Amino acid sequence: MPVQLSNSSSGDDHNDEARIEIIPLIDIMFFLLASFMMVSLSMTQLNRVPVDLPEASTGIADSKAPPFQIAIDPNGVITWDSKVITLSEITDRLMKQAAPGETRVLISADAEARHKNVLGVLNAVRAAGIEQVSFESKAPQS
Repeated sequence: MPVQLSNSSSGDDHNDEARIEIIPLIDIMFFLLASFMMVSLSMTQLNRVPVDLPEASTGIADSKAPPFQIAIDPNGVITWDSKVITLSEITDRLMKQAAPGETRVLISADAEARHKNVLGVLNAVRAAGIEQVSFESKAPQS
């Protein structure tokens, strides 16, 4: 796109073409891409309900994430993928989605959760035929 520039000090008129510098745009696009990737990686665990896990010194670290994670907050509210769920719904969903004998379930109970609520979730999971159940804990602070 031609742009006409006039220089008042000299009487010569000349035409310069406006052009878009592409190198700075590529740099900006790479920066934005890297920023969005870093933000999306940091958001991987945001769908969990925050619970204050109890400490366990004899816990074994497990690097594999189980396919099903159920959380219990201090008030006894049970959540699955950040959605409130009942004990009967846990059994129904596990029976539909899980393969017995192969499926693992992780229960994350708050340190202040009632024992009755934790056992209720454990019974609902076992009623679905799931035997591999783990409880999430944190390492003791030294």
